[in-house]
Amino acid sequence: MENHSAHSEHRDDEGSRLGMWVFLFTEMILFFGLFLVYAVFRAKHADDFHIAAQQFNVIIGAINTIILLISSATVAMSITAIQLNDRVKAIRLLWITIGLALIFLVNKYFEWGGKIDHMLYPGSDLVTSLKQGQILFFGLYYFMTGLHALHIVIGVTLLAYIASQVKKGKVNANDHVLLENGGLYWHLVDLIWIFLFPLLYLIT
Repeated sequence: MENHSAHSEHRDDEGSRLGMWVFLFTEMILFFGLFLVYAVFRAKHADDFHIAAQQFNVIIGAINTIILLISSATVAMSITAIQLNDRVKAIRLLWITIGLALIFLVNKYFEWGGKIDHMLYPGSDLVTSLKQGQILFFGLYYFMTGLHALHIVIGVTLLAYIASQVKKGKVNANDHVLLENGGLYWHLVDLIWIFLFPLLYLIT
C-alpha cells in the first residue's frame, strides 16, 4: 500500500513538473514573439530606435539586471536548502529573493515615473510628434517591460505562497516540487529580462 502511495506521489510530481515546463514554454513563445516583432521594427527603423533608446539610463538597467541575477541565485539556493532539510534557510532565501524583486519593481517604478514626467509615453503629445520608429520603440518598451513587471508581481506572489508552505512543512526535503516549479518560473523571469536589457538599453 505504501509503495502504491509513493508511486502515485511520484507520478503527481512528474505531472506537476511537466505542466510547469509546458506553461514556461508558452510564456517563452509569447515573449519571443514580442522579440521578433521588436527585431522587425528595429530593422526598419534602426536610426529612430537608436535615438529613442538614448532616453534610457543604462546604469539603472544594469543594476536591475544584477538584482535579478542575484535573485535567481538565491531562489536556487533555497531549493538546495530545502533538499538539505534546512527550512529556516530556505525561507530566508525565498524572502531575500522577494526583497530583490521588490527593489527591481521600485527601480522600474521610478524609471517609468521619470519618463512619464517628461511626457515620454505612448499617446503623449511629445511622443506622437516623433518619427514613427521612435513611437514604435516607446510603445514596445512600455508593453514589454510592463508585461515583464506583471510577471514579477506574479512571481513575488507565488514565492511568498511557497515560503508559507515551507514554514508549514508542506514543502519539505521529501516534497519540494512546488518550490522547484516556483524556481523555474523565477528563472524564466530573469531570462526574459536578460533579453530585454540589451534590446532596450544597449542599442547601437
